[in-house]
Order: sequence, then C-alpha cells, then structure tokens
Amino acid sequence: MNRSLPLAMLSLVVSGVAFCAVAPARADDAKPADGAKPAAKVSFFRDVRPILQERCQGCHQPAKSLGGFVVTSFDGLKKGGESAAAGIVPGKPEESELLSQLLPSGDTPPAMPKGGAPLKADQVDVIRRWIAEGAADDTPASNEPVIDMQHPPVYTAPPVLTSLDYSPDGTLLAISGYHEVLLHRADGSGLAGRLVGLAERIESARFSPDGKMLAVTGGSPGRFGEVQIWDVAEKKLTQSIPVTFDTVYGVSWSPDGTKVAFGCADNTCRAIEAATGKQVFFQGAHNDWVLDTVFSVDGLHLVSVSRDRSMKLNELATERFIDNITSITPGALKGGLIAVDRHPKREDLLVGGADGAPKIYQMHRTKARVIGDDFNLIRAFEAMPGRIFSVRYSPDGTRILAGSSSDGQGEARIYNEADAKQISRFAEQHGAIYTVAWRPDGKEVAVGGFDGMIRFYDPDTGKLVRELAPTPSASAAASPAAAVTAPAAAPAPAK
Repeated sequence: MNRSLPLAMLSLVVSGVAFCAVAPARADDAKPADGAKPAAKVSFFRDVRPILQERCQGCHQPAKSLGGFVVTSFDGLKKGGESAAAGIVPGKPEESELLSQLLPSGDTPPAMPKGGAPLKADQVDVIRRWIAEGAADDTPASNEPVIDMQHPPVYTAPPVLTSLDYSPDGTLLAISGYHEVLLHRADGSGLAGRLVGLAERIESARFSPDGKMLAVTGGSPGRFGEVQIWDVAEKKLTQSIPVTFDTVYGVSWSPDGTKVAFGCADNTCRAIEAATGKQVFFQGAHNDWVLDTVFSVDGLHLVSVSRDRSMKLNELATERFIDNITSITPGALKGGLIAVDRHPKREDLLVGGADGAPKIYQMHRTKARVIGDDFNLIRAFEAMPGRIFSVRYSPDGTRILAGSSSDGQGEARIYNEADAKQISRFAEQHGAIYTVAWRPDGKEVAVGGFDGMIRFYDPDTGKLVRELAPTPSASAAASPAAAVTAPAAAPAPAK
C-alpha cells in the first residue's frame, strides 16, 4: 500500500459549521459592566468558522448537503436548508434556523449535530453572539470556496500524485488530484468521474473489497484532516469525517468491507465503521506520524507504520497494542517507515521507508523477544535509491513492487517475493515516485509521482506501455472554475 505524503499546499477555504445546544442568553447579557472594556466583536472567520468546521462540514457540504443545508460557504449558511426559515437572520438569533437546530425543545435534545454530542456552552455562545452582532462575513477574499462538485478544479499544472488504486474488477483507476479523486477508465478511454470534496490534499484512496465504495484520506495541512467514503457508482459522498487538525494518511479496508483504518499526524492510528463513520478503534502507541495501515487476513488485527521507525500490531476488538513487529533495537532500522502492504493470502507484511530497502516481516511473533533480535524479519531486498514511498504485493503474492525517490528522481522495481531476485526496473519517471499499483490481473503496473503523469509498464520486461495525464487541462474544462496551479509539494520526512 502506498503511503506518502507531500504536505505544503495552497490555503484555500473550507468553512464549516457546527451545531450545538444551550439556551440563548438575554440580549443584555453581553453588555459590559460600568467601566469594563467592551467585549471584542465576534469574528466569523477567526472565531465561528473553526467551531463549525470541526462539527458540521462532514454532513453539510456541496458533496453531501443533508437537508439542503450547505455550510462550507457563508451564503449557504445564511440561506439555510429545505425549510422556509433562513439559516441566519442577522441581529436576530431567535429567528435563525441554525440556532434553533442547536437548542433543545423541552426534554428533546438538539436536532443537530445529528447523532453527535452538543457543542460546549461557550462555543454555542460564540455563534449566538456572532448572529446577534449582525452575522458579518469577514472571510478574506483568498479564502472564499471556489472548488466543489459543480466547480471542479481547473488545472494549469499537473498535481503531485500521491495515490493510485485499481478497482477489484480492473475497470477503474482512482487517482489523487487536488481537492478530488479522479476516476479513470483503466483501459485508457477517459474519465469516468471526479469526486470533489473538502480536503485540499488527497493522501490516499482505496477501493473497498467489492469495489462499490472508495475510501479517501487527506485534509488541509495544519487545519483539518478528513476521511471520505464515496459510493463509486453514484459518485456520491456517503461519509465525510473530520479527524484531527492535520492531514490524514494511509487508508485501508477491512477484508469484509465494514471498517476503514487510517493514520494521523497526531501519532494515532484509528478505524471507523464505513457505513456510519463511528470510530471503533483508537491507538496512540506510536510517537510520530502514522503513515500507513493494513488489516490482517481475518480482519482481527490492524498493523500500522510510522515515522517513529516501528511497525506495530494492534488488536481491533480491544483496541490493544500487541507487539512491535519490527526490531526495537536502536539502529536496526535506519529511518522511518512510510508504506506497508499485506500478502493477499498470508499474514506476511511488505514494508518500505527511509532506508530504501523493502523488507518482508511475519505479522505474529512465535518466540519470546530478545533484545537485539529482528526475529520477525523474513526477507530483506536490495536497497533502492533514496526513500521508498510505496510498496505493493502482486495480486497472486508472488512478486513485490516498490517505488522510491532520491534527489528528485524516481525509480520502481519488481522482485520475486520468494528469492528477492529483481525481475524488472522502471526508470523513465521524470521526478520522484510516490505511488505504485498493480492491475488486478497482474499484467500491468501503474506508477505516479512528482510530475503528475501516470506511466504504465509491463512487469515482466519493464517496458513502458503508455502514459496518461490524468487531470483535464484548463482548455478542456467542462465547467467554469478558478484555475488551480497545483503546488509542488515536498514529501513528509520519514525520520
């Protein structure tokens, strides 16, 4: 599985909204006492937006507007939803539908956030005060939302590609873009769809085992992380889960397709129910960013890799850390781990990272740990140039594919899984390689990275078969949108 990472992105808006509960204060409550300094006026962009962004943008955004209420723009927030009432009536909190949804009615709890806990009283008061003070929109012009499903990105330069994944039937290829995942027909006949969401940075995208859903992780660096679940056939967003205050990495599906796991820059590994978005697993055993995840064959365990130079085994049901799969001896690993994949039939784990050498480990320890050992290591392959950003087992498990980058140049190689013999090497890439993928029939591989191009190779010969520029050019855009020059992003360092 690929897990990498470029960070530093443009700062586009995404305002969000949060629903909460508490009784409205009286109009004169905010008046300062004699001689006291008047309270500063509430700012929508600085004070209200962060509260709302955390709680409501997942269900009330252009890609998923429950109740017709879109809160990622000030105009949508003011307009309200399907009811006749205005979302916000400046100066009149009691007439604003937004606030009414946040307040309890008798013994009935607030309607929003649906299925979630109300916000804290002081957060609700900030929203109430903002409406009472006139509900001014002080969002800077550069932060106005310009990208959504109706206005997809228009590219004037290729985006850095961080994720590729084939659908199980081999008909589609999911490709990370800017604010979106592009679905291409794998036969090269063109775009099948564009899944545009809130997250600026797309870090990983994976099809569910049955191919009906697509899980996506990403976010806006330093602002919010997001997990998206899309219905592939309908091109419909079914879940948008805000997670942490930075981008989210390394998404993976449980074998039965009911759960989605991912890693976070707050050093945690988490999993949610795909159907509901409910968090069912939380583990804080790592001490640096968690960059990739994978489930065991039976779905009972979850494996995570991190910049802290460790691969950890966790029990899903109990949320318990079980073991360090890799050696804990200082110096045994020369740098952080970035990517992990599991053998399609066995509990063997392929891992790659900063030291450039792909390695295969057994998942479960079969003898007591001894300081200085690396007992779980099954096989180490020759080191590749620079850091490995993506690793994948072939569909039948007999070969491995790894992509690396060194000083801005990329290379991908295929090895026999059993004897570590190199089968082929692809070096036609123009720039770093961040993501690789096998076609489900094992007869072709796709490679992408810094230059925004996807190159397809014959795995047996290493011959370049074809190339694909996955993003529509500005001149080919079907609908108007602000042009986006996708920034060149540096990979997150694997320490």
